[in-house]
Amino acid sequence: MVALTSKQRAYLKSLASTMDPIFQIGKSSLTPEVTAAIGESFNKRELIKIAVLKNCFDDPREIAEMVAERTKSTVVQVVGKKIILYKESKDHKKIELPL
Repeated sequence: MVALTSKQRAYLKSLASTMDPIFQIGKSSLTPEVTAAIGESFNKRELIKIAVLKNCFDDPREIAEMVAERTKSTVVQVVGKKIILYKESKDHKKIELPL
């Protein structure tokens, strides 16, 4: 997990604003399979957006914290039912964070 400065967080939010969610968390909430798939997707991309569907009754902030902990990523933002996660890639580094 990386501690992000407010400037870095704002930069990542701006990148994520044009992204579509690539995962949806529904009524079965956070399953080990979903967690594993999110973890694997960090191999290809550094920034991931997740949608929490209306039929999921868990708190999106709690889901974000659990996913971040299990995938060793960082929660950039939770807005309503959207979660944005960041994990720096050692092999496919594309995002250069501002200092």
